[in-house]
Amino acid sequence: MPEPAEMSGPEVAKTPGGSSGPGKDGKEPVANGHGESEPNPFAEYMWMENEEEYNRQVEEELLEQEFLERCFQEMLDEEDQDWFIPARDLPSGVGQIQQQLNGLSVNDCNTEDIVRKSSLNPEAKEFVPGVKY
Repeated sequence: MPEPAEMSGPEVAKTPGGSSGPGKDGKEPVANGHGESEPNPFAEYMWMENEEEYNRQVEEELLEQEFLERCFQEMLDEEDQDWFIPARDLPSGVGQIQQQLNGLSVNDCNTEDIVRKSSLNPEAKEFVPGVKY
């Protein structure tokens, strides 16, 4: 396309800004210099027409996202409180006792002596709480 300084006569009529005669398709050009069938060159900027509404919508989405993140974090915190974690929930002295208990074992060599000296009846029924025999 020629530079604006080089345009003369009939070439001016072919440009969108030209004012002589109808447009290419025989239609009158629209006020912005574009035909009705041509796409609006400012279409990508049309959201700015409602900028306040757009800003409000984006702000709502951000607030909603922040709210959901806070709720999710609260839910995780509550769940952590419900779980029993010995290192966190037991007093410090209990950990030492627990280690000592883990170190204990039953000596197998005395089991026969214990069974011989026992006064329990090996033929007795199994004890079930709340059931009377």
